[in-house]
Amino acid sequence: MIRSLYIRVVLTYLVSVIGGTLIALLVATWGYEDKLNENLQITLLDFGQDIVRIYETLPLREADSFISEMKQLNSYYIRIYEQTGQFQPYGEPREHPASTITKEQVKQVLDGQIFQVRTNGLNPILLGLPMKTEMGMKAMFVEQSTPSSASFLVKWIYTFLAYSLIAGCLLILVAAMFLIRPIKQLTQATRRIAAGDFNVKLNIKQKGELGTLARSFEQMMYDLQQLEQMRREFVTNVSHEVQSPLTSISGYAIALKQVDIAENERNRYLDIIIAEAARMSKMSDSLLKLSLLESQSQQLRLVKFGLDEQIRRVIVAIQPQWSARNIRFELNLKAVSLTADHDLLNQVWTNILGNSIKFSKDGGVIDVSITQDIRNVTVRISDTGIGISLEDQKRIFERFFKADRSHSRKFEGSGMGLAIVKQIVLLHQGEIRVESEPGRGTSVIVTLPTTTPTD
Repeated sequence: MIRSLYIRVVLTYLVSVIGGTLIALLVATWGYEDKLNENLQITLLDFGQDIVRIYETLPLREADSFISEMKQLNSYYIRIYEQTGQFQPYGEPREHPASTITKEQVKQVLDGQIFQVRTNGLNPILLGLPMKTEMGMKAMFVEQSTPSSASFLVKWIYTFLAYSLIAGCLLILVAAMFLIRPIKQLTQATRRIAAGDFNVKLNIKQKGELGTLARSFEQMMYDLQQLEQMRREFVTNVSHEVQSPLTSISGYAIALKQVDIAENERNRYLDIIIAEAARMSKMSDSLLKLSLLESQSQQLRLVKFGLDEQIRRVIVAIQPQWSARNIRFELNLKAVSLTADHDLLNQVWTNILGNSIKFSKDGGVIDVSITQDIRNVTVRISDTGIGISLEDQKRIFERFFKADRSHSRKFEGSGMGLAIVKQIVLLHQGEIRVESEPGRGTSVIVTLPTTTPTD
């Protein structure tokens, strides 16, 4: 089995062109052979009749002299037979003369009949004509001593086609090399990518289908590079986030092995171990939920409910978080009915409001408003917290990303809350964006369709 695309292209061309040319020649020859033979026979017959008229018009001696000096004898060979069977030749015979003329053929022509031997290809072989002279009846046989112009033309066409095919084969060999080269480059690049090397440069400047394929391949390569970078960052972040609680659990578990530890210290150590275990459990649940959301295997359970009432209930549920820090809420909640997944959106408001409380100053204000147009409803949650830098705003929806790492110890969290929020919003075919300035607070704007499509 031929595996090389280069050889396949060349062989396909050769089979197609050579096969098509041969079939075309055979069909053309078969279709026009009879016509060409007929034309050649007419030419030979006209020449023979001219010779007959010369002998019928001129005296025999003058006719013989005239015929012997004719230039046409370079192309024709003439034999004039007497009643006795002797003949007088004029011109030069062909290299491979026609069949020997028999006595019966001579007698047939002397009796006044026209004799014609069937043609061989495009060359008529022999034509016999009766000829009346002053010396009585004679039989003249004429044949071409050189190939006809039609035969020469056919041979020239065959030769031309042969050289054309040879030249075409050489050209297709070169052209196929240029055609296959970008495919070979793509193959080599694929192998390097499979080995983990994403720094591959494709110098393919062709247009058309191959150019489109190269551009698509470069885009795929860039996406894979970004995905690999995200994977590495994810592994690093998971290792970091897991390592911290594991270190605490391990350290306090070793401390508990001390015999003379006080009861209140023992209980404090156990509380820390329980809290760190709960933190790891929450992180694991968040990772699982985010994985389900990103794979879109999470099925939306759509129900119709009041969005304003849902947000009020979330604020009441997290009251211990904001009341302990004297944070106030200013609500401008328009009554809006929404068809969506109630539980998933409940988590969206819980996560966003939780972040607003976490990063607000004590005694701060959080503003929550709802606006609606014909198709969409927009929820805007604004705080007066520490804000987010423009650089960090581009990454806050990435998993494990924490804006302003200098505050990471003060503001605990896994960094997956907003990643989960974004996936839930996208699952509802909505959009989420952030407006923020460092030191001036943050606004999170969520836009959702009033009726979430089911597909």
